[in-house]
Amino acid sequence: MIDYMKFTFMCREKTSINNYKIAIIGAGPAGLAAAGYLSCKGYNVFMYDKQPLAGGLMLFAIPSWRIPLENVLKGIDELRDKFGVVFFLKTKVYSGSDKHEEGDDFVEHKISLEEVIDKYDAVLITTGTWLSSIPNLTGVESKGVYTALEYLYRFKTYELKLTNEKPPYADRVVVIGGGYSAIDAAEQALRTGAESYLVYRRTIKEAPAGVFEIKRIEREGVNFIELASPIEIVSSGGSVRGVKFQKMQLGPPDESGRPKPIPIPGSEFIIETDLVIFATGEKSTPPIDQGSKDLLDKLGIRLNKYGSIEVNELMQTGNPKVFAAGDVVNGPTRIGPAIKSGLYAAKYLDNWIQTKTLKPVPQL
Repeated sequence: MIDYMKFTFMCREKTSINNYKIAIIGAGPAGLAAAGYLSCKGYNVFMYDKQPLAGGLMLFAIPSWRIPLENVLKGIDELRDKFGVVFFLKTKVYSGSDKHEEGDDFVEHKISLEEVIDKYDAVLITTGTWLSSIPNLTGVESKGVYTALEYLYRFKTYELKLTNEKPPYADRVVVIGGGYSAIDAAEQALRTGAESYLVYRRTIKEAPAGVFEIKRIEREGVNFIELASPIEIVSSGGSVRGVKFQKMQLGPPDESGRPKPIPIPGSEFIIETDLVIFATGEKSTPPIDQGSKDLLDKLGIRLNKYGSIEVNELMQTGNPKVFAAGDVVNGPTRIGPAIKSGLYAAKYLDNWIQTKTLKPVPQL
């Protein structure tokens, strides 16, 4: 019985080796699944990741009670020790004007995307979503305001003994959002002994995390407030003192297909707190300056209006030797879809390599 996350589930051992070298940029679930597939096919796989450990957001942003650390780390060890996958950690691959992203704390080496593309027979980009979205509210720069990614990351790096800096604690924590990151942050706060609030601008029925998860953390002790949206971070002396909310009512569907939250005039209220966590979405973080059109054109990589990498039906970018998969293509998703995306990209990459090696049929 396998009691860990096995990324090489297609084979028991690496039985064949070919001369092709594949680079995977980003060692999260999509990249690790692709590495397992390609290793079973005999490729020499080299993975680049900015963290001191492989695992991506699966390891660094999802609490251990959801996914035990040991389950992930054992699967990664198997890739390295049994299948020969080479990991270049604390290494950020990026081209153009480098912008600091969340999770860059441990970066020691930087390599350009052009260098990686030139060095390998094919490249798969799986760099995920390391950039959080926060609404532009008065007081949002106050001390005590965090993104869910930053908040959870600080707990995980401390738990992994990668830092001696203790994560943030407070007597009362307010989490804003309705997705899985919001659920995890609210539950993490609760487990520190804080009075934990989860506030969402729609109703529980529209919450991306689903009714079951919200009801579950309510039973644990989290206070769930629906139909309320933040309008101001209340601060004093540069530190958070509370969040001013406005009650909402649901109107016609917006562009997401869900009912649009409409403010109710005169319905403002304040929840006092000294720690606020915004779980209001993450953005894709491709390893290239999104504002440099010349560089994007040179590398043959296109981005959509959300900043995610565009690929064709074979998971290829505009550069035929560069593939992309996971959240850097699809935006924030769950682990299952990310793994599936990585597997499909690995399969198409393998097909592309095999097609290139076919000898032409002689003409009669």
